Amino acid sequence: MSSAHTAEVALDLTWPALEQHTGAMACRIREDGVPEVIVGILRGGMVPAVMLAHLLGVRDVRGVEVTHTLSDGPNGAKAAVPQITNPASLGAITPGADVLLVDDVAGSGDTVEHAARLLSGAGRLRRAVLVVNTVNWYAAHADSVAPEHVQDYIGCLCAGWVRFPWEVR
Repeated sequence: MSSAHTAEVALDLTWPALEQHTGAMACRIREDGVPEVIVGILRGGMVPAVMLAHLLGVRDVRGVEVTHTLSDGPNGAKAAVPQITNPASLGAITPGADVLLVDDVAGSGDTVEHAARLLSGAGRLRRAVLVVNTVNWYAAHADSVAPEHVQDYIGCLCAGWVRFPWEVR
């Protein structure tokens, strides 16, 4: 990875740091009630979704692909609106179920909200995001609030790029 990319990284999570963040998030979620179903947004949201499922003892884990970023790396191009790919992969959610929707990072929050629309039949829908890039979030939603469960906020003057341990280094 070039030094230019390294300079743009606002948060560089290691596996131990990810375990710590996910563990802290699991404690807060447990206090709010263990969900019946955990849905991870593919790609990056699936890793914390599975980790949370293990920590919370939830066996019903689903995935849904929502694509907003068109390329990997800092400041990657984005589609005008997130695209939901193969919504059937989510399967049937029991009406009235307590569902936790998980993603790794939220920039504008559009990806999480598009995925949430697929879960409109849930009785309780909570959103969990490991990192919110506040530079992008508050620019896109000045009057909005962040998801219910957020482990880290990134609020820097740079691009706010977060590198997760599963990404190429």
